[in-house]
Amino acid sequence: MTTTMKSLLAALALTTALTVPGYAMARPVTLTTTLNDYGGNGAYLALYVTDASGKYAGSLWMAGGKSKYYQHLADWYRATNGDTAQVNGITGASVGAGRTLKVTADLADALIDAGYEIHVDVAVENMRDSPSELRVPLSTQNAGKPQAGKQYIQSLSFQLQ
Repeated sequence: MTTTMKSLLAALALTTALTVPGYAMARPVTLTTTLNDYGGNGAYLALYVTDASGKYAGSLWMAGGKSKYYQHLADWYRATNGDTAQVNGITGASVGAGRTLKVTADLADALIDAGYEIHVDVAVENMRDSPSELRVPLSTQNAGKPQAGKQYIQSLSFQLQ
């Protein structure tokens, strides 16, 4: 099997995992992540989902385009073996201190209120990495409520549409 074919199959598997568990309908979820003004370079962020047992379920977004830094997004990297084919979207830019990243992804309705969590790993050049900087249960109760991170993230909120 060619590398291109493997990449296409991996992308299809991820899309299916996040949008069609149990053949459920998908809905857009908008995630807004605001960083603290930590006084350093731009941050790389990996936004991904785990199931109720903590098992990796899929990647939603990655901010930062230089793959040599992805290993510093330690929990995401460990779960995916650094496979960027599993990421629905990758921006070429990191997110600057004090800035906001706003992205929309389609998630299966079956993931909401079913024990799944949104994770955000953060890595900043010349600063300490922050794996699973933030974990938020993907529930209707948490929708629209900003959640504080541990180090770099001022808040993350998500809107179910």
